[in-house]
Amino acid sequence: MRSFVVSAAAAALTGLLMLDSSALASSAEIAIHGAVDSKSPSFWGTYDTLFANAKYVDLTHTITPDMPIWRGFGNITFSPSVNKLSGEAFAYDTDGFVATAYKLTTDQMGTQLDAPAHFNPYFAASDEIPATFALRKLVVIDMSSQAAKNSSYALTVNDILKWENTYGRIPKRSVVFVRSDWSKTWPYVNTDVFPQVSLEAVQFLHQQRDILFHGHEPLDTDMTPNFDAEAWLLKHGYAQAEGVTNLHLVPPTGCLLSTGFPKFIGGVGNYVRYVAICQPNWAYGVAPGSTPEAPLPQYNTPLLWNDAKGHRSRD
Repeated sequence: MRSFVVSAAAAALTGLLMLDSSALASSAEIAIHGAVDSKSPSFWGTYDTLFANAKYVDLTHTITPDMPIWRGFGNITFSPSVNKLSGEAFAYDTDGFVATAYKLTTDQMGTQLDAPAHFNPYFAASDEIPATFALRKLVVIDMSSQAAKNSSYALTVNDILKWENTYGRIPKRSVVFVRSDWSKTWPYVNTDVFPQVSLEAVQFLHQQRDILFHGHEPLDTDMTPNFDAEAWLLKHGYAQAEGVTNLHLVPPTGCLLSTGFPKFIGGVGNYVRYVAICQPNWAYGVAPGSTPEAPLPQYNTPLLWNDAKGHRSRD
């Protein structure tokens, strides 16, 4: 039996070697990329039609050493990276480049995506969140008027139903961001008293509307002693976004959300870049080609280390 298998394998190899080079190339391409269906629409055409002229709105805070952070976490610091061989910081004049070292005391800061493992070790860590989170329909529920009257207002199921009465049912597996305008005063924000999302609201969004995840502007979901809403979400395997900004620049419906994040192994939170992709006629955001991209713009002042600020800056 063994000699038969070996002989069969040898025959197959001999046959493969007898194929002409074009056939080999074609076979290799199919093996690597899969068979191509000439009738399938190309996403390149979709990009040209929909995305090339769309408006892109950044919903992300810049990470800085003095950014607001939950009171239980230590301060973060930036510093010039040091060459371990010389003990000196990398410099343009001696090394041809510079680099930055970051001391990050937590993966729970700034604009983020909480992984369920933050509260439950049996659910996904940051590096285990699937790539399918990259692009989804975006819903924005505005409760900024309520939050203006009550700084600790919590989104209710009734607020969600009122939104649906105006805009229609929340799409399945979409992302729902809750606008409160809390982030408009960033970094001068109150991290102890803030607009919330109630436990009943997050349960309704997941159990009744089957959303992918929700997000909010403050750094926590709720102010209850045991983080009731946040704990329920994460302990049941749901991710959530925190520290989102610029929701006042996004319409309630019609946009998509791009989510990009690094893959820290075993991480329970992630620094995220959220970008809303909106219709070309939307009043806010930037369109591809409307600002220098390749090459990126050259500035009049150099980027230099600023000891007083604790990071590189142009002033």
